[in-house]
Formats: sequence, structure tokens, C-alpha cells
Amino acid sequence: MYSDPDAGSPHVPEADSAVRLAGETPAETYLNVDVLIAAAKEAGADAVHPGYGFLSENAGFARAVEAAGLCWIGPPPAAIDAMGSKIASKQLMIEAGVPVLGQLEPEHVTDADLPVLIKASAGGGGRGMRVVRRLEDLAGELTAASAEAASAFGDGSVFCERYLPTGRHIEVQVMADAHGTVWALQERECSIQRRHQKIVEETPSPLVSTKPAMRAALMSAATAATKAIDYRGAGTVEFLATDDGEFFFLEMNTRLQVEHPVTECVHQVDLVRLQLRIAEGEPLPAIAPVAQGHAIEVRLYAEDPGNSWQPQTGVLYRFELAQPALEFEVLRSYGLRLDSGVQNGSEVGIHYDPMLAKVIAWHPDRREAATALAGALRRMTIHGLKTNRDLLVRVLSDPDFLAGETRTDFLEHHDLFQPLLDKDEVKLAALACAVADAEANRRDAGDLSGLPVGWRNVFSTPLRKKYADGTDEHVVSYRLSRDGLAAPDHPNVGLVEASAAGVALVVGGVRRWFSVARYEDLRCVDSASGSVQVHRIGRFAPADSGAASGSLTAPMPGSIVRLAVAVGDRVRAGQPLLWLEAMKMEHQVSAPVAGVVDELTVRIGQQVEIGAVLAVVRPETDEESGS
Repeated sequence: MYSDPDAGSPHVPEADSAVRLAGETPAETYLNVDVLIAAAKEAGADAVHPGYGFLSENAGFARAVEAAGLCWIGPPPAAIDAMGSKIASKQLMIEAGVPVLGQLEPEHVTDADLPVLIKASAGGGGRGMRVVRRLEDLAGELTAASAEAASAFGDGSVFCERYLPTGRHIEVQVMADAHGTVWALQERECSIQRRHQKIVEETPSPLVSTKPAMRAALMSAATAATKAIDYRGAGTVEFLATDDGEFFFLEMNTRLQVEHPVTECVHQVDLVRLQLRIAEGEPLPAIAPVAQGHAIEVRLYAEDPGNSWQPQTGVLYRFELAQPALEFEVLRSYGLRLDSGVQNGSEVGIHYDPMLAKVIAWHPDRREAATALAGALRRMTIHGLKTNRDLLVRVLSDPDFLAGETRTDFLEHHDLFQPLLDKDEVKLAALACAVADAEANRRDAGDLSGLPVGWRNVFSTPLRKKYADGTDEHVVSYRLSRDGLAAPDHPNVGLVEASAAGVALVVGGVRRWFSVARYEDLRCVDSASGSVQVHRIGRFAPADSGAASGSLTAPMPGSIVRLAVAVGDRVRAGQPLLWLEAMKMEHQVSAPVAGVVDELTVRIGQQVEIGAVLAVVRPETDEESGS
């Protein structure tokens, strides 16, 4: 099944049959129970697999599937209900003897309880979750969390609990059949997170691997939780653990997890295949498979980590691993796996989560898996969108990560947000771009196309070309003659060969190859050191956008979900003005300076395009500020 924004996604042509769900929003499509049931019947299906998003943990949907005479490939609706509310599920776990963090009623939170974590009762994935460190912020954050939870899950219920800033996120994959057999497979650690969403997941946990008693206790608690609700199928029991081995129940995800491939690697099982067999009534083997080796998965997102994780939209021109990998298959020998929802030419829009792919490495030990995965990511070809690739490589290569010092606040205490390549490497890439662009221009040179690129019959001044890397501008000055390449800013660089597709340079005596791809004004340069994306700056300045001074523009396409000010309001620098929803997350737009809101050009519910003017803030004068 596919929505209109997903019509060009790879899963549509790969399916034997596909049914269009007319509409763009989740409410019209993937969250519309009646539409989904009708689509299943139209396709002649006899079973529904819920995946791991949208309605995958919705007991009402499970009941509707069964009422329609279709097989539900998931746990019983009663089990989903039992774990669907984090508030009610914690009480169940207490009764089952599973350790639980105490819940706090929002109206009773005091300074002594801080910091606290606000969580959505009906969902996960970081939606509706806020950390509150000041009591005066609690009311506003409760409102924001509730609104985000209602938008994502259709339920705005939230609650508070004690926040453990240095905890470990540990979870246990369970499989249960209808005959009383429960598997508690080796734990996963998912502590490297951003916005309370996992970006690096691995098994086994580096913490638990040093504490055999902790592993036994985790398996016992996960099994007790599973049996307490008469569970069937695949599920995950999640815990928050401390460094000394103490752990507390967080929630149970009554579905397959995004990070299930790492468990499949080390246990050599196909969890989806087991889901199908359990749904058909088949029993699990009495003894669970034994784990071997170490597997690490990273989530590759179209986002800018250095700019508040801002999601990126647009065309993904090329997306390829540089080495062989199985796709969506259980690895039978050590190596790489790629689970991707995009391909060359895919367009990444605003409607869904910006995750492009999961890249998984399975090797005999943890360091080897981390090194192999970092190398594969570094050499991956990704053209067209900014991603979190560089951040992931830095995480996997960080000494603390390699030592197993992984906690949920890892990114807050490690400076990993700078690009992999320094400015000198970017300047070298810009030089390669200039030479390759010159070669590309020779296609239109007519009778002169046979001459060496840059040839002059008299001495000339150097050629100059400009490229932009984010906010940095790189001016390339060079001359090509019968004596070779002369670049004042690169005295130790020589040219070996050049074509429109790439350039071989000798850099300080070392020959290096730079592949160059061009897409309109975008240039993508790949080398053994890493990748650079720059934009070519033309000879003439672009036309003025016409936006008034002080205009705040939309950083991405999206929908206006909340307004915090009105025209005429005085605001302070950094004060939230409005919230834009895109890719299932809310993005705050704040005042850049203290001033007065002169214009507010949007309303709640309005769809806006990237660059659209949202508001105009006029900086306050000395008289207005009282200075």
C-alpha cells in the first residue's frame, strides 16, 4: 500500500501488487483504518503485517483486521492494549516483578524532582518527549509535548518520570508463540540518540557484556513482561540502565523494531519469517538460537546535525555503497547489510521520517564491526542531500565509543558535529571541481575542443571560479598551460589527468583521485578521504529575494501547527514565535533579535514552502527598549 507521496518509492514497483491510498497526510492514508482494510481486501490479501510505524501498535486496527476476516501478523489486541499506555503498562510490570521508574504526576512535580522527562503515553520514537530542568518551563513543555503526541499518535496523554541523564538504553528482543514458548534474545544497546531517537544500535551491549548477572536479570525481566500479557509474535522490552547494572522498565514495543537487523545477524534468524510462522500457529523451537559475533546498525538520516538536526528535502541524485552488501536479507557470513527506502533519483519530501537507510555491519568483535561500518559510510556515495553520515562516522571512530562508554547523553558531551574533511580538503575539492568543470565546458568548444584545457596562446591571468560550502565561500585561482597546473593557493599540487567526471592530482608527492559529479549548480566530490558537496557560484549575483528586512523564512516545507505571538507583540531574542511541523517532528522558529512583530503572514494549519516568509520582526529601537 502506498500514499501519493510514496508513489515513487522503491517498495511500490518491487511489490507483486500495490494499492494506492489517495491522499498525502497520514490521517488520510496510513492512519486511516477503513482505507487500509479496504485496500487489503481489494488486493485479495488474507493477512496484514503492520510494519513498525503508524498503526503497528494500535489495538483498534488489529481488531479491525481480525473483524474483516484477515489474519493479524502481530500480538493479540489485548496485549497491545496492555502495553499501549505507558502509564497502565508500568503498573502491570510492577505486578509482574519487573523494576520500574516511579511515575510523577505533573501537578505534583517540585524542584526536588528535577530534572524530569515528559513522555507521550501512547507512542515512542521521541515524539511528545521533553526534558524539563526548570519548574517554570514545565507547563509550557507539557502543552508542547501533548500537542506533538496528539499529532503523531492521536492521543495527547503525557506523564512525567525521573530523568536519568547518564543512563543506558538497553532492550531485549522477545519472540513468543501460541504454545507457551518465549524467547528472550540477546540484548541490544541503543544509547546513542538524538532528540530521544536512536541513531546507533548494537548487540551485544558493551555494558551488559561485562556483567553476566545483569544479562540474566534482563532476560528474566523481559520474559516475565512477555508472559504477563499473554504475548505472541515479535516484541521488544525496553529498559533504562545505570552503569552499575541497575535497570528499570521503560516500555514494551508490541511490534518489530527498526533495529531488528542486528539481532537477526548475531542469531542467524529471520524475525519477519518467524512472525509469519507464529501467526500461522506454528511453534517456536524450544531453545532460542545462540548469539555469535557483534552487529552494529546506524540510521542514516537526511538532516543537518549542525543545524538543530534540521530535516533535509529534495532529490537524492545518487545513493550507493562502495562495497557489496545484502539488502533486507539475513547475513549468513560476516559483512554488510543495507536496508534502504530510497534509491538513485528518489525525492525526499516533508511527509515522513527523514531516515534514508539503515546500514549494518556484523563482525567477530565490536571494534572490527565499528571500524568496518565507519569505513563503509565514509566511502558511501550520497549526492544531493545533507545527511548525518559524517556524524555517524565520528561516533563510530570515537575512543569513548570504542571503549564502550555509550550513554544517552553521549552527543551532548562529545564534539562530533564538524564535517569529516577540514577546510584544506574542501579547498582541494573545489580545485578539482574547477578543473573538472573546465573539462566539461570543452564539450561546447567546437574546433578548439582538441586543445589542452585552459590553453592560451599568450600569457594570461589565472582563471577564477567560486564555490560555496555552506556559509563558506572558496575562490579557486588557477592556470593551466603546457607547463601544467599553477594554483597560487596550492603550490604543492600538480595535475596528472582530468576529465569532466574526475581529476587526478599529485598532492605533496601523493597521487589522489577526485570523482566529480554535477547536478545543476551542485558539485559532489568523492575521494578516499571522504565527500564534499559545494555549490558553484555564478559570475553575477543572484536577484534579491524581495523579502523585507527582519523576515523569518521557512527552513523547510511544512505545516504551521502553533503560533505564540501576534502582530504588535514585543519579543526577546530567542523567543519562540511559531512551530512548523515537517517529517513528523515540530520545528521551532524563534526571534533572531529583540524587537516587535511587524507582520505574521501565516495561520495555524497553513502549508508553507521552503523560503516562505512566516513573520517579520523589526529590531526595537533604543527608545522602545528603554536604553
